[in-house]
Amino acid sequence: MAPSITERGRPASSPLHPTRMGPGRLEAFSDAVLAIIITIMVLEFRVPHGADLAALRPLLPVLGSYVLSFVYLGVYWNNHHHMLYVTRRVTGGILWANLHLLFWLSLVPFVTGWMGESGFATVPTAVYGGVLLCAAVAYLILQRTIIASQGPRSVLAAAVGPDVKGKLSPALYGAAILLAFVRPWIAGALYVAAALMWLVPDRRIERALAARDG
Repeated sequence: MAPSITERGRPASSPLHPTRMGPGRLEAFSDAVLAIIITIMVLEFRVPHGADLAALRPLLPVLGSYVLSFVYLGVYWNNHHHMLYVTRRVTGGILWANLHLLFWLSLVPFVTGWMGESGFATVPTAVYGGVLLCAAVAYLILQRTIIASQGPRSVLAAAVGPDVKGKLSPALYGAAILLAFVRPWIAGALYVAAALMWLVPDRRIERALAARDG
């Protein structure tokens, strides 16, 4: 009997004939964690005590911080999916690097609520940037760990290239953290700018796959 094939075209493992670990379970676990993080953020909303639109006014900072964080989590989910799609195997280092990323992302609901409920005060806004900075660094570590495992000629290595946006984001977060102690609204503007930068569809991996298959 021929071995079964997974959706990525690799032989599926079996209890009797185990093969190298694939990324499917890691991706499913990460998706579940991100879904829980988003759910926690939604549950942080408090029901207004009025029945008119004016009652929503105090919630606008909280809503703004939620939308911003939702965009960031969506970007991470999208890029994480594409990165694991071209990952051929999962090592122990990749597992720990992925958990490191999820740790920082799990703090997003806390800093999102703190920044929103404080009305974008100095310290909460700076701490929010600190979590974004650590998450960005953790993502780069995961990316580099996967490339080190797959090899310099892998699809991911070819797709990442110089990774300008990946290196620019931590710089923006670092600047925003410092500027939060001068003008918090400038820090908020930098967080929005970084999110908008990543909202532009990143098709590097798709192009790398097309170049390999072509």
